[in-house]
Amino acid sequence: MDASTLIWLFSLHTFLLLLHRSHCKTLTTINPSLALYDGDILISDNKNFALGFFSPGNSTRRFVGTWYNKVSERTVFWVANIDRPINDTSGVLSIDSHGDLVLHCCSNGSSPLWSTNVRTTVSDNATTAQLQDTGNLILLQRPSNRVLWQSFDYPTDTMSPFMKLGLDWRTGKDRFLTSWKSKDDPGPGNFTYRFDPTGYPQIFLYKNAAPLWRTGPWTGLRWSGLFGMSSNYIFNFSFVNDHEEVSFSYWMRNASIFSRLVIEPSCTIQRSTWHTRDGRWNELWSSPVEDCDYYMACGPNSNCNPYNAEQFRCTCLPGFEPRSPADWFLRDGSGGCIRSPGASTCRSGEGFVKVALVKVPETSRAYVDMDLSLKECEQECLKNCSCTAYTSADERNGGFGCLAWYGDLLDIRTFSNIGQDLYIRVDAASLAHLTEKNGSPGKWLIGVIVSAGVILVLLIVLFIMKKRHRRTRPSATTSAAHYWVDESRNVQDLKYDSRTSDLPFFDLNTIATATNNFSFINKLGPGGFGSVYKGVLDDGKEIAVKRLSKSSGQGIEEFKNEVTLIARLQHRNLVKILGCCIQEDEKMLIYEYLPNKSLDSFLFDEDKKALLDWRKRFAIASGIARGILYLHQDSRLRIIHRDLKTSNVLLDDSMNPKISDFGMARICRGDQIQGNTRRVVGTYGYMSPEYAMQGLGVVERRIVLGHC
Repeated sequence: MDASTLIWLFSLHTFLLLLHRSHCKTLTTINPSLALYDGDILISDNKNFALGFFSPGNSTRRFVGTWYNKVSERTVFWVANIDRPINDTSGVLSIDSHGDLVLHCCSNGSSPLWSTNVRTTVSDNATTAQLQDTGNLILLQRPSNRVLWQSFDYPTDTMSPFMKLGLDWRTGKDRFLTSWKSKDDPGPGNFTYRFDPTGYPQIFLYKNAAPLWRTGPWTGLRWSGLFGMSSNYIFNFSFVNDHEEVSFSYWMRNASIFSRLVIEPSCTIQRSTWHTRDGRWNELWSSPVEDCDYYMACGPNSNCNPYNAEQFRCTCLPGFEPRSPADWFLRDGSGGCIRSPGASTCRSGEGFVKVALVKVPETSRAYVDMDLSLKECEQECLKNCSCTAYTSADERNGGFGCLAWYGDLLDIRTFSNIGQDLYIRVDAASLAHLTEKNGSPGKWLIGVIVSAGVILVLLIVLFIMKKRHRRTRPSATTSAAHYWVDESRNVQDLKYDSRTSDLPFFDLNTIATATNNFSFINKLGPGGFGSVYKGVLDDGKEIAVKRLSKSSGQGIEEFKNEVTLIARLQHRNLVKILGCCIQEDEKMLIYEYLPNKSLDSFLFDEDKKALLDWRKRFAIASGIARGILYLHQDSRLRIIHRDLKTSNVLLDDSMNPKISDFGMARICRGDQIQGNTRRVVGTYGYMSPEYAMQGLGVVERRIVLGHC
């Protein structure tokens, strides 16, 4: 065949195609005598939906799909030949002799590219295809109008109103979404969105069959892990879980609103509605977005909290601790958490602690009983030592049904203003420490009685202390230790000494919450007689907490000394004390938090040292000198620090120095220039040799103000 003949044939083919395009039709049905050609459209009775041939994105290949007819931006939500495209405009969608809806093209001959594959045995002209007002393409058997096949049973990347996702136990049909490969290719991508029916059903987003994100279980109002579903004023939802099916569907309260749920090629699930005035799809929510959205972001028995702005997002559940503290310190929470060593949660006085506003754990191994109340659920869980947590299965009507977990708790995260209450099994010690103050009415009544008794005792003790105070008024020239009524009494007496009433007292639970239960993640470093932790109060204020070691008998006198002294001192170059906590066996001091830590962390670090030029060093030295001058000369109490060193000089965010740690300090009379001490105090490396080494000098050592 010569070149002129080829040109003539090509011109004839082009002419025939143009002739066909000039006669494009709008159909309401496809039947054995009426096919749909490329350029024709099949339209629903309400004119909201259309089906025809299209080319996605920048592709020139042709596919058969369904789109929103009244949406200006063509948006396809179902595709027939997803993995067998047509390379030209020769495609034809028709009813064959077997009653099937089939797709052919000229270059493919008699073999269809796609088919409904129902193979009916009825006579000719007995099936028709039409597009319902929901956008569902159906194949009907005439004259009974029985649906032989429907596109909603074979969703692609989009869930539309009235479409079901889930499993039909009677037919074995599994309806799920599959992402496109790309915007230009509707072929099956790497991501699927489908039900996991095991345990208590939930929907997973998978990447190549590996879990990437999950909805959590259905709560009666929403999916546990989808906070965006709380705005359901334009939707109705249906969740079915019985012997016939497990499925989920939705529909619009206003049929004129177009809404869709799409699994994007970029691995997100997105809910959006069409905004006619703006001419675009408005996103209502999408997931996963935050790190905590991703499946198992923090490992077993831990909670992912994206709102811990300056802290590690992963926190162990109550009664648990990191499996690998080293990994946890490096912000790797994948190993999760384990029960605290020695903790017994089996018939040893254990109970449950509430963790609020969470996406509940993965439910594939959970147990559900919709006939139990929440209280009955607690009792059943408590009976079984393997039960690790429980919650209400349904949030409606105040909550009912029992959802319980056995074994590790996986994939929990916190939400800011919506979520379920999860009750975690903890040992007796953790329960005593973490149980909320507001319990049942009986516990509340007992609490009131006990509190009243404690207040009465406190009033009596306060009255006695005031009487003693009137009899023995120590002067400001005495040692700081003498500000205490009785040296032999417990440090708890600080609470009742009127001389320290201007110092705020903090509740232990408040400090424990602020420091994430004294997590090692919050630990700033060791102190002289304990550790120092960073904390954040409920109002967002950052604090530093010096916690006296319980196991050490040392430090009590120093603790008393520091509370007495530093509460009375106010200077820009002295660290500010915010209060103290003396409760049970705990003794803590609460300071302002200084982000740059201590001076030694700069002087002895090769990298940080370069940040201190001579101007900055001089400013720091001058600030320290001003603080010492205030202590020695200008304060109402004449004080000698006795342990001044670089680790006791803290730096604020502007690198201003503040002297800290007054546990070794000594008060002198206003006119006193020297004094005696009975023991060596301070840090040996910062003492003069004769003071630290000469025995007799310990007894007769003179403290000369101005030579500290």
